[in-house]
Amino acid sequence: MFKKEFVPGSRSKVKSSAQRAIRAKVLETYPKLEPHLDDILPKKEQLDLLKIPDRVSLYCLGGEPLFWQHMDDPVMPHLKVIHKYPWAFPRIRIDRGAIRFVLSGATLMVPGLTSPGGRLPGDEEAGDGYGNGGKELEAGEVVVVEAEGKETACMVGVLKMGTQEMEEKKKGPGIENGHYVGDGLWKLDLN
Repeated sequence: MFKKEFVPGSRSKVKSSAQRAIRAKVLETYPKLEPHLDDILPKKEQLDLLKIPDRVSLYCLGGEPLFWQHMDDPVMPHLKVIHKYPWAFPRIRIDRGAIRFVLSGATLMVPGLTSPGGRLPGDEEAGDGYGNGGKELEAGEVVVVEAEGKETACMVGVLKMGTQEMEEKKKGPGIENGHYVGDGLWKLDLN
């Protein structure tokens, strides 16, 4: 979604009522962030809203990007938030071969997730926290993508199909649009 570098549009202050609504939406979508929500979105601090291309709203605190939202889609965390609180988000893992495609902005295809190096929720042999509580993920859910052999997440996006369907079909797009390390949102300078 943010393949190219861009210049942000206008910056405006988020009203306190809208800020409370954002906090509630973040908490509803990512309940594991609750103990850290006051660190991420302090009640007494002023959030800024930046308009960026393709009808995306970026919420930031000072010069730090926190969350973004495309139109009425789910509120999505910036990768810098994910790197601080990786356990708070549903995760999947791609194999070593798929990482170069993801970091070039290509569509994340299901074979990179279902190959031996990939991990989906419910993988019996995973045993490494990818079970997401044993819950399969559905199409439309926000998911963090980690890469085999890497310590931090490389992408966040919305699933195009559920993880059970991925296991069955083993082909097709897994995530088409998202925010990945090295894209325009990652490189955006807010200072």
